[in-house]
Amino acid sequence: DIQVSDLSLADYITVKPKSAIFLPHTSGRFNKKRFRKAQCPIVERLTNSLMRTGRNNGKKLMAVRILEHTFEIIHLLTDANPIQVIVDAVVNGGPREDSTRIGSAGVVRRQAVDVAPLRRVNQAIWLLTKGARESAFRSVKTIAECLADELINAAKGSSNSFAIKKKDEIERVAKANR
Repeated sequence: DIQVSDLSLADYITVKPKSAIFLPHTSGRFNKKRFRKAQCPIVERLTNSLMRTGRNNGKKLMAVRILEHTFEIIHLLTDANPIQVIVDAVVNGGPREDSTRIGSAGVVRRQAVDVAPLRRVNQAIWLLTKGARESAFRSVKTIAECLADELINAAKGSSNSFAIKKKDEIERVAKANR
């Protein structure tokens, strides 16, 4: 029922029936080992990444509630499955090419590199929540509304989304540094 359109990310975006959970609060220990967080359900990873910036640390129930409202809003606005919208947003939101610093003898220059699929997922989630948080800060809209807008725009690939703008910027810089 939920398709991951990008083949390379299919292993890292966990939406299979085994990991389809009702509450994004599994209390799983997904950071004990190196690539274990790839097994963490994508909805829960979004929840965890909402608990950022010092004043929201550890408030997972708040993050879960925000995500519930976000799902409601997405469903009302698009009539699509909200989880499918999240998956599309993560697929579209992660940069495919990045630049790294290569320095030898005090001369530092940038070199374009391909981005690993897990890092693409991580960066997409981070950019999505960061965009939602920045647009909700000091504005009338709630964070749930901002996150819903961000996810819908990123899933459509429209450049109103913070994540898509950032991704294009990162890829443009990388292209210049090939």
